[in-house]
Amino acid sequence: MAEQLTSLAGDRALLGRTSTAERVSDILRSRISEGFFPPGTRLSEDGIGGALGVSRNTLREAFRLLTHERLLVHELNRGVFVRVLTVGDVEDIYRTRALVECAVVRGLGAPPYDLAALREAVEEGRRAAREGDWKAVGTANIHFHRELVALAGSERTDELMRSVFAELRLAFHVVDEPRRLHEPYIARNQEILQALRTGDRAGAERLLSVYLDDSLKEIVEVYRRRVGEEG
Repeated sequence: MAEQLTSLAGDRALLGRTSTAERVSDILRSRISEGFFPPGTRLSEDGIGGALGVSRNTLREAFRLLTHERLLVHELNRGVFVRVLTVGDVEDIYRTRALVECAVVRGLGAPPYDLAALREAVEEGRRAAREGDWKAVGTANIHFHRELVALAGSERTDELMRSVFAELRLAFHVVDEPRRLHEPYIARNQEILQALRTGDRAGAERLLSVYLDDSLKEIVEVYRRRVGEEG
């Protein structure tokens, strides 16, 4: 935890002079989505409050906001923990992703589209793969889908999916072999990007739909296998 808190202290500058619970929750949500706080991690009020330089009341309000978003859970007499997802949670995350992401692609206007951020996310994944950093490949994958949603140009949709993608990171943490999960999607992200580059929205949507189905099946299989092992 000490290493996380030292790194978290670097986020103080993001708070500015008008520190608010919403800004603190933004920082913590971002950290969760980047895999900084794994599922089951107990979040220390004193440690995080000290790292960010915020009051206990502000931090508790931020915790409350993230609990409402299903990223944290409060356990009586124990504290606040990063949530551990169930199979049902994972299935619901992917159901939401399919509804929103496929609708975004389907609703795009006439090409060309601004695909610079998508291209950078694909390259980010390739760089991480070359370095053998499969956790970073998973992060790049999340970035790709976040930028895909951003093509809708809707702040409300971005806000909705921000929490969904943070929850997705919690699902990734149960995967024992991240390379096996993430590596194939580098090429599949490139395929979706190429379809959009040529203006083939229908093709991109088909690729995306199959992509999400396959990813869901893989993660659910890991969850169920782990539950069986623990049983």
